[in-house]
Amino acid sequence: MAALNLTHSDPSTFILMGIPGMEDAHVWISIPFATSYISSLLGNFMVLFVVGKEETLHKPMYLLICMLALTDITKSSTIMPKALCIFWFNLKAITMGGCLTQIFFLHTVGFVQSAVLMIMAFDRYVAICNPLRYATILTNERIAVLGLAVLVRALLFMVPLPLTLSRLPFCDNYIIPQTQCEQLLVAMISCGDITFNRTYSLVMPFLLMGSDLMLIALSYGLIIRAVLRISSKRAHQKALNTCTAHIFVMLMFYTPVLFSILTIRLNGDITPHGRIILSVLYQLVPPMLNPIIYGVKTQELREKVGKYTCRR
Repeated sequence: MAALNLTHSDPSTFILMGIPGMEDAHVWISIPFATSYISSLLGNFMVLFVVGKEETLHKPMYLLICMLALTDITKSSTIMPKALCIFWFNLKAITMGGCLTQIFFLHTVGFVQSAVLMIMAFDRYVAICNPLRYATILTNERIAVLGLAVLVRALLFMVPLPLTLSRLPFCDNYIIPQTQCEQLLVAMISCGDITFNRTYSLVMPFLLMGSDLMLIALSYGLIIRAVLRISSKRAHQKALNTCTAHIFVMLMFYTPVLFSILTIRLNGDITPHGRIILSVLYQLVPPMLNPIIYGVKTQELREKVGKYTCRR
């Protein structure tokens, strides 16, 4: 009742319900959440530490892996501390500013990560199709400029989103049936016109991520064409191994996020449990597995990580 009274008396505060209908199991549910979060932090910080310490890893490919690690850390850290506060301490209140900040960072990081994956695909294309010119086409400075460009792109497209949400009227309902603030869920509890919010939240992902996917498909199309022209099976295997880690990471990123966009926006009757599972898949599983995938599939990185973790 205190939470419900708060929603009436303080219009600047929302209530995150966690997982509706499973409140009694919140403590148990928090165990895999916390484990995944801690694992993702340890793995991604290890990647950043090793690449930073080893000068031999100061190459475009590893700089891109570091960008990916930074987005994973930011994405999971945006939602998990608050989610764990809900599960452990029943602290469900979140200010309007805190909610809009979550939404802004989640979407911005998602768009940056999509663009980083696109640059990684171009990196693989150059490495396989133009190996002799790789060092001149992709330099550390150009990777840094591209990283700044994709960040600016995401920020420019995301600034209108929290501004429009902050201007929506909220009558008596401030309860969000989730562990974190989501743009469309916040808009749906408003008593105002959310046509712009629905359109913007549907068009922007398809515009930005769709263009990234098209460029990724183009890069891999050119890679496949180049590989098929090589008669050596050993060369085919080497090219495949070069791209395997990137393909796995892309599948883990794009599959849940695109499915989530379609189900949440095109089917308003999706159960809260299903929506939360999708959110967990998108926010926690890729950040936890990405450093493992690149650690296993990238020999040079694996050896350097082993140098620091296997010391006697």
